[in-house]
Amino acid sequence: MTYLARPKIELPGQKTNAIGLTLRDYEGALSTLCAGCGHDSITAALVQALWEMSLRPEMLIKMSGIGCSSKTPAYFVHGAHGFNSVHGRMPSVATGALAANRDLVGLGVSGDGDSLSIGFGQFGHVIRRNVNMLYLIENNGVYGLTKGQFSASADAGSTSKKGEVNQMQNINAVATAISMGASFVGRGFSGDREQLVPLIKSAIAHPGCAVLDVISPCVTFNDHEGSTKSYAYTREHKLRATEADLIPPRAEIRASYYAGDTYPVRLHDGSTILLKKADPDYDPTRRNNALGYLERHRRHGEIVTGVLYIDQNVPDMHEQSRSTEAPLRDLPFETLSPGRDALAELQKGMK
Repeated sequence: MTYLARPKIELPGQKTNAIGLTLRDYEGALSTLCAGCGHDSITAALVQALWEMSLRPEMLIKMSGIGCSSKTPAYFVHGAHGFNSVHGRMPSVATGALAANRDLVGLGVSGDGDSLSIGFGQFGHVIRRNVNMLYLIENNGVYGLTKGQFSASADAGSTSKKGEVNQMQNINAVATAISMGASFVGRGFSGDREQLVPLIKSAIAHPGCAVLDVISPCVTFNDHEGSTKSYAYTREHKLRATEADLIPPRAEIRASYYAGDTYPVRLHDGSTILLKKADPDYDPTRRNNALGYLERHRRHGEIVTGVLYIDQNVPDMHEQSRSTEAPLRDLPFETLSPGRDALAELQKGMK
């Protein structure tokens, strides 16, 4: 894969974040995707979110599989760690990397084909293990690299660029993630950066596997009349269930909230997600409520966006495994491999 280096130009007066880095420090190579691709808009939102969070580039690991979406990690935070795996296998690589070094911030970028077809089993298990990472799905409903065939997320009745009608029911990424027990599920739209940036920040701050499905129109194969993943269709049918924002830890903050206006959710790291309710009947902490809400609006062809479900009581992978607080990579060999005598003692209890 060829990457085009982005020229670095130092301009006077550039704003810096809390660790002294500019927005340009969070950029990567120049994109080789089609002009107008929704994935590039997601990249811009990622750059903005990571800069605002003052995340140290060397503490970020970016992972992906195969597909147009899997090029995205090359286009942001050039100073981060990265691994481009095989088709549908990004969750395994992410699990291994974050098991070895729990201090890293994990960010996996996938696509609807990568996660909902060949990688569907892996998608389920990274949720089950609640690996502490942002699992971002760039969802365009087609296989763009192989000329626009329907993917598993394409809605029944939608049409291809050539007019073919999709007869199969789709796999709904957010409803599937909620039903499988994901601890954070959200949906955004690549054309709405105002909502997408705080969604990304909230997902990264969540202590567990945060699944964020982002409708990202393919301008080459799926941005026509008849497509339910086009810019026009999504803008017309997008419905915000919640407005998300992230308040970084600060000195004591005092505020009063009126019933029905906001729902503050305090995270384990001390940050708080503010959910400004657009619908007073919507509660993102109730799984059945979330699934029913999604289904009611799906019947009307509406695409619900925002933080759709959150549960802070699900232990993450390290809590489930009772692993050491120190990253495994920092442990000495003698601790990781205690020797033959320790193995023999362990085996006694298995006889």
